[in-house]
Amino acid sequence: MALPTPLQAFSAVPKGPTDRQTITEGEKMTGAAALVRSLEELGVKDVFGLPGGAILPVYDEIDEHTKFRFVLVRHEQAAGHAAEGYAVATGRVGVCIVTSGPGATNVVTAIADANMDSVPMVVITGQVGVGAIGTDAFQEADIVGITYPVVKHSYLVTRAQDIPRVLTEAFHIASTGRPGPVVVDLTKTAQTGEMYFSWPQRMILPGYNPTTKAHGRVLGDAAKMFSHAYRPVLYVGGGAVRSGAEAEVAALAKLTGAPVVTTLQARGIVPDSDPCCLGMLGMHGTVAATGAVQRCDLLVAIGARFDDRVTGDLGTFAPTARVIHIDIDPAEIGKNRVADVPIVGDVATVLRDLMPQIEREQHLHGKPNLKPWWDAIDELRRDYPIDYDRPEDQPTDGSLSPQWVVRQLSDQASKDTIWVAGVGQHQMWASQLVDFESPRQWLSSGGLGTMGYGLPAAIGAAIGSAREFHGTKPVWLIDGDGSFQMTSEELATAFFGRLPVKIAILNNSVYGMVRQWQTLFYGHHYSATTLHDGDATDATDEMEFTDVPDFVKLAEAYGCVGMRAFTEEEAIEAIRKANEINDRPVLIDFRVWKDAMVWPMVAAGAPNDDVTFRPGIKPLRQGPVAAGDAVVTPGNSSASV
Repeated sequence: MALPTPLQAFSAVPKGPTDRQTITEGEKMTGAAALVRSLEELGVKDVFGLPGGAILPVYDEIDEHTKFRFVLVRHEQAAGHAAEGYAVATGRVGVCIVTSGPGATNVVTAIADANMDSVPMVVITGQVGVGAIGTDAFQEADIVGITYPVVKHSYLVTRAQDIPRVLTEAFHIASTGRPGPVVVDLTKTAQTGEMYFSWPQRMILPGYNPTTKAHGRVLGDAAKMFSHAYRPVLYVGGGAVRSGAEAEVAALAKLTGAPVVTTLQARGIVPDSDPCCLGMLGMHGTVAATGAVQRCDLLVAIGARFDDRVTGDLGTFAPTARVIHIDIDPAEIGKNRVADVPIVGDVATVLRDLMPQIEREQHLHGKPNLKPWWDAIDELRRDYPIDYDRPEDQPTDGSLSPQWVVRQLSDQASKDTIWVAGVGQHQMWASQLVDFESPRQWLSSGGLGTMGYGLPAAIGAAIGSAREFHGTKPVWLIDGDGSFQMTSEELATAFFGRLPVKIAILNNSVYGMVRQWQTLFYGHHYSATTLHDGDATDATDEMEFTDVPDFVKLAEAYGCVGMRAFTEEEAIEAIRKANEINDRPVLIDFRVWKDAMVWPMVAAGAPNDDVTFRPGIKPLRQGPVAAGDAVVTPGNSSASV
């Protein structure tokens, strides 16, 4: 029998008079005032949200004297994504405050997104009064129960006196160990009740003690594996970014000579200009990155979780490799791939402790000769680079090549630009073609793949840039016409915030990634993927579906600058103008080819050895690939060095 959720269990308890106040030391105030004061004491500078009845006491305490900036969004989901974008761009905990019922349920998608991508976030939701819980009161929803599978932790707060302690614990839990979202469900009883405020608060967290430092024996075992590896690869994930381990990853790559491949979330942790960086691996990764992992003899997973979009068919992933897995979350180690050396700990701390052990091994036994390995990798890089069809080479209707647009955006942007993407083809092209030179420069929904993430996350990043970097890091959002329309109302938030977010919509009038799959796997049956929002020719029942919506007019309706580009000359000029505008949001509607596809590609569930560089070209299935001083033939996992 299923156990009751916390709110269900609470509603079954007989309700008596509210517990009498037993703490009388400190400043007397309401719970709502205590929440605002707690956020200020915790150093919160920016909060996103939308008011409603069950959270009004808290909003009543927010005024011009409040020490944090409050950003009013137009939809609660956007509040969550903006908090995510803020957190990823700055490294701070993102905060949002929404009301009960539909307000709380609207933010569930953002909570699940943050949970999948390990984003530190505190979500404060209103809840009906204690006496009304379990009565199906107006706008009552069991948000603790609803979010139970997709949060790191959650609280149901019924007493005002508990608010400072709960907020202290929530921020600590969200930002330590494996970061993630924490929900604080605040009853109206707790908000209006009186309490005595004091600071700092003592946390009560028995059993919560994340391991940050690895055991010495496993470090020694890992160092020995490096000394016997002739085809090593560092497989770096988003956990390394969350740990702030960019310097340690670069130092390990230099010390061992191993190439670095990254997941989608780790783009930029090693600069693309660094020769050791092979780019992203997996479904739409580079052939060199995917090929290196498939042929390696030592795979060092650093803050990565062996996601299916990385591994393809798990049984054939990196078949000749021994595995070192470093992660702060012990639940991830061995979940998908058994590790020969499992190391639980904070990535940056573990790598700092591991490198002296590797140096000792190198001093005793020398450093393996990796030249043959790099020769094989460089051959893959040379023969199968990330490239795309030029407009003159493709059977188009005269529209732009979307990949060319992304390349131009990158070439004309500042090297400090923070790049944000929605979800779809444009997301993959951005990850492939934008030049990333630093971590926290790339924001995208990875694990959950949330369309609509882009604009609110860009707003959060822009506010974070203004707060932490004095606005010196511009923000570009690369979005699709389908993804953008899911949260386009947040143009109002961007306008009233005077946020100079630059928005590039790759408008192909279709749900591009779904259409690509329909083309490749569903016999060109384009069911429910045509949007007509940039289609100037299609007509049904004599009603023309032309520019619905008109993105330029939409931008202007929200007070933003809108531009449209059909040709390369228009595109280059629009990008130049957008980069010069710094007092309001700018949107460019790029009309791009609807049949462009993302290559390379590994079909879902297929072996990574089947990576397709272009239709009919499978580089890892075409003859032997030299690796170390052995020849590893595709499909042969018994090769030895």
